[in-house]
Amino acid sequence: MKQRSVFLRLWDYLKHYKGALFLAVFLKILSAVMSVLEPFVIGLAITEITNNLLDMARGVQGAHINVPYVGMILIIYFIRGFLFEVGSYGSNYFMTNVVQNSVRDLRRNLSHKINSIPVSYFDKHQFGDMLGRFTSDVETVSNALQQSFLKVIEAVLTIILVLCMVFYLNAKLALVFVVSVPLTYFVSQYILKKSQPYFKRQANLVGDLNGFVQEKLTGFNVIKLYGREEASTKDFQAITDELREVGFRASFTSGIMMPVLNAINDSVYLIVALFGGLQVLAGKLTVGNMQAFVQYVWQISQPIQTITQLAGVIQSAKSSLERIFEVLDEESEVSEVTEHLEHDLSGRVSFEHVDFQYVADKPLIRDFNLEVNPGEMVAIVGPTGAGKTTLINLLMRFYDVTNGSIKVDGHDIRHLSRQEYRKQFGMVLQDAWLYEDTIKENLRFGNLDATDNEIVEAALAANVDHFIRTLPGGYNMEMNQESSNVSLGQKQLLTIARALLADPKILILDEATSSVDTRLELLIQKAMSKLMEGRTSFVIAHRLSTIQEADKILVLKDGQIIEQGTHQSLLADKGFYYDLYNSQFANQKD
Repeated sequence: MKQRSVFLRLWDYLKHYKGALFLAVFLKILSAVMSVLEPFVIGLAITEITNNLLDMARGVQGAHINVPYVGMILIIYFIRGFLFEVGSYGSNYFMTNVVQNSVRDLRRNLSHKINSIPVSYFDKHQFGDMLGRFTSDVETVSNALQQSFLKVIEAVLTIILVLCMVFYLNAKLALVFVVSVPLTYFVSQYILKKSQPYFKRQANLVGDLNGFVQEKLTGFNVIKLYGREEASTKDFQAITDELREVGFRASFTSGIMMPVLNAINDSVYLIVALFGGLQVLAGKLTVGNMQAFVQYVWQISQPIQTITQLAGVIQSAKSSLERIFEVLDEESEVSEVTEHLEHDLSGRVSFEHVDFQYVADKPLIRDFNLEVNPGEMVAIVGPTGAGKTTLINLLMRFYDVTNGSIKVDGHDIRHLSRQEYRKQFGMVLQDAWLYEDTIKENLRFGNLDATDNEIVEAALAANVDHFIRTLPGGYNMEMNQESSNVSLGQKQLLTIARALLADPKILILDEATSSVDTRLELLIQKAMSKLMEGRTSFVIAHRLSTIQEADKILVLKDGQIIEQGTHQSLLADKGFYYDLYNSQFANQKD
């Protein structure tokens, strides 16, 4: 089944405010009707005055200017003008409300969608590109709706009304208009078809540019350190050069319409002036109606030019809508919830014949089996690419297993609600994440119902209370957007305190001490030991000195457990772990 047009899907948002939209359209129709009536009303006055002057010139007895009639026409003209202004202002007012509410709903749906899309989606898309869909693409749609929706309706209605009026005034002369309108339409459609691919490519390049800038700004210090400014500038230049080329082609191609349509309108004007003048001389057309015809030539050209000018805006909006709906059309995480947790988990975890692959026909984990008892600390070690982080992704249901099952307390995690299930977990990652708010609220993120006293207790347990109190403002100090006003190690301690507040049953610690100095590492280890008390813990570590107390150490290679046991037993076996451990302490005596 063919997918619905993006504009029809946009209509689904607009129709939620159909009351205000109806008023906006009605008032715009009113203003369009009043605008089309202007030449006709003026023509009535000109015809009457011309006839009066001709009668006076011929010496007709009692000939004079019909002041009452002309005065009545002037009153009608001013009433028409008043209604035109009311319609124009009112339509813009209601349309603005419709657009802003619809765009708010679109952003809200995007936000909800982002929260339901699998983690794998974000692994495949640049952050800057995703940000562009939320910001610049939505803003492009908003501007297009505000600028073009009513104008397009007004333009189409004006063309119809003008055609009706010219047929009413003179059917033969109106045939010129009948020929010009479809000719203009087909010319416009041809040019639009040629320019649309450029506008789509332009929108994609803007997304790429956003992603590139975000990436380079994030790693700005590294770029400076390695002297890669020139290479980075060349990469940026390549994107901007392509964007310039595509933008030029898009604007130039769509811009061709204006001179082409002007040429058509000028031709229509000349034909109407010629044949209209002949009909006036033949007495088949009044001077006022001739004047109205000439005005209608320009009046019918205005809506066509309006549509032409908005063509670029509409095409950009179409491209942006396609990018937005690409996100909204992504498959959400589907969970067949057949089981519910009646109580908190005890922390018993089992991997049963688990297979997994990121890419079809390229298996990473094969027939993986593991039993973890409640309260055990399980360390996972191995070379890069062995599957350590993949195991955690599977356990957290960021990805689902290809075959086999993962069970927690006997529940197949695929049958549990992801939200309900993940509440049982706490995570402390290598890249500590804090957001722009006070330290207190960053800690409370782990448990939104936590009191101030509970926050302080968690900070004390994580050995970070003293540090917080030395900061200006203490617990009320504002973190900046990059969280750069505290050190990396201090951020790790804050995330540990946050995890303590969450009181999880299962902990995941992923390289939590890999980027700190030895003194701070000991402090973090002490805090983590407090955090892990009585909880099932999975620890990924490259520093093997940090996992000597683990109840079970898993040594992974190519997605398989090649060794498992305690630190001492693995050293005694003198296998892969023994070599890995001694490679880190080659210059130290055991």
